Amino acid sequence: MQDALPAFVLSSEARFKVMSVSPVQPQAPAGVPDPSDERLMLAFSQGSAEAFAELFSRYKQPLFGFFRRRLADAAQAEELTQETFLVLLRSAARYEPRALFRTYLYAVAFKILRVHRRKAIFRATFFGTQQPAKEPATRDAHDANLLVRQALGKVASMEREILLLREFEQLSYAEIADLLHLPVNTVRSRLFRARLSLRDILAAPAPLAAPANLTESEERA
Repeated sequence: MQDALPAFVLSSEARFKVMSVSPVQPQAPAGVPDPSDERLMLAFSQGSAEAFAELFSRYKQPLFGFFRRRLADAAQAEELTQETFLVLLRSAARYEPRALFRTYLYAVAFKILRVHRRKAIFRATFFGTQQPAKEPATRDAHDANLLVRQALGKVASMEREILLLREFEQLSYAEIADLLHLPVNTVRSRLFRARLSLRDILAAPAPLAAPANLTESEERA
């Protein structure tokens, strides 16, 4: 995806006004660990565009992957990624570090994804436009994970979402529970079922191709 947002943020004072004349600086001295996501977001909420640029650098690819695994169109995935960061930009002044930053970020992404899907269903229902596939594109012959992607499309929706959040977004059980509003034990049990289901789907033999129709002369032979 194109790295467009940081430049946009740095030149966009009309959309984001500096909240403090002395913003928290995200840069750490030599030998000191990099600042946490939460500290960077607090710095950004106080006016540090550099902090936002660092968050964008850390999460642009993970967030694009989040949308790409759930949408068939890469361009739409990139558009929703940019939209998520714009929401982050506009709501920075209201940010409160009550949870991990990435949980907050993926919660925003989920809301944007749901709105996108509702709009797609609306367009398909009332305007006759073709509804985009519910699952990511799986017909890319160059994708080494083709079979896994196809199998994921057959896993029950909630179990699939939990599996994606755990295996690809690398969220903890507690983070997934917070994000999906489920008990942690429910997340664990559904993740277990999702893994079993995926294993069984991948282990199932591929259906045999239907034989081609014989011509009349071949049938008499």
